[in-house]
Amino acid sequence: MQRPAPAKFELLVRRDDEEDFELRQVASVTGYLSSRPRRVDPESYEISELRSRLAVAPGFILKNKTTDRFLLLSAQERFLWDQMDGATSLQEIATAYVLTYGEFDFEIIPSLLRKLQRGQLLTFEPRSRLRQALARNRGRAVVRAIELALTSLERIRISSHNVQSFFQALYRYGGFLLFTPIAAIVCAVLAVLGAAAALVLFRDVHDMLEGFGGHALRGILTVKLVFFASVALHQFVHGLACMHYRRRVREFGFTFLHGFVPTFYIDVTDIFMASRRARVVTAVTGALVHLALGSVAFIVAAKAPTGSFTQAFAAASGIIQWQALVVALYPFCFIEMDGYHVLVDVLGVPTLKNDAIAYVKGLLTGAGRIPQGREELLWLGYVVLSTLSVAAFIAFNVWIIFSATH
Repeated sequence: MQRPAPAKFELLVRRDDEEDFELRQVASVTGYLSSRPRRVDPESYEISELRSRLAVAPGFILKNKTTDRFLLLSAQERFLWDQMDGATSLQEIATAYVLTYGEFDFEIIPSLLRKLQRGQLLTFEPRSRLRQALARNRGRAVVRAIELALTSLERIRISSHNVQSFFQALYRYGGFLLFTPIAAIVCAVLAVLGAAAALVLFRDVHDMLEGFGGHALRGILTVKLVFFASVALHQFVHGLACMHYRRRVREFGFTFLHGFVPTFYIDVTDIFMASRRARVVTAVTGALVHLALGSVAFIVAAKAPTGSFTQAFAAASGIIQWQALVVALYPFCFIEMDGYHVLVDVLGVPTLKNDAIAYVKGLLTGAGRIPQGREELLWLGYVVLSTLSVAAFIAFNVWIIFSATH
């Protein structure tokens, strides 16, 4: 098969306080994770349905009232246009498209973005709470310097689009074993043994981490840096799962998420063309890397001499790996990771987090509705569970640090 061209978006971005547009090129994966397109204000456009006796599906005419530009939209493009509210990321929009139409068209979203940018009908929201806060204070020199630094980091991206053959070879020469019943049994056994070892080790956290020589906090931070390598392995397994279902791995690379979080990434959006089971397996198997590595680390720590550096390093590694497992698979933590994407795929609510936060914010300000149906209860339950989960996660880490240093 011919290798597809690198998927990039060329976006005309306009800030709220500026009139001019600037051209920005965004890599496909980074764009799906962070970009949140927003329609121009309702008074700046109007849309009408265009029906035909010959065409089965209706078309739509979108008019920019400021420039008197007219665009013809298909029913699918109208659906995507309605999703572009500034709160929904491109990844969530793509998921909503799959759940509605049962397929994914890789070209329709970038093509529509190009069409809308030419018509000056689209703006883009800042990509994180930090960037939003910086945007509100852009008049200060220090803030502008921070924005410049984050923008520079965002542009650091090492990637390859020619990875399909590599993952095919990796799958053929042993990667397929990860998707066999034996691998599932081994993973389950490791989880049980790792949990038993962790229970023994956590009887005295101070002794468990004493091997760091009184510098437990520094040791844990060092382990977090070493943990970075397992993130790459996590992404590799996502790619192998994509191979398992005979789909294409489009890109693999390294970037700074949100401008300052170094991470590896992989583009397995071709899995949208497979079944829901395939999407769930692809999401879950990557996270199970942390389960297996954490279990092995706890077993090594339990067998190592008490108070040794080996025990401390292995135990801390196990803690970090299992925390990564929870963050990746647990959907109720305000983070759109693998578990969250599985949840919204199963429930068919791709904008769950944004809708839930907006609903609860409305309740707190008196502008929301009293919960009456299943949708409102789902939103309320998501926010409550996520809030409690984040609090418990922070409390656990504070307890670990306190126990290790006292």
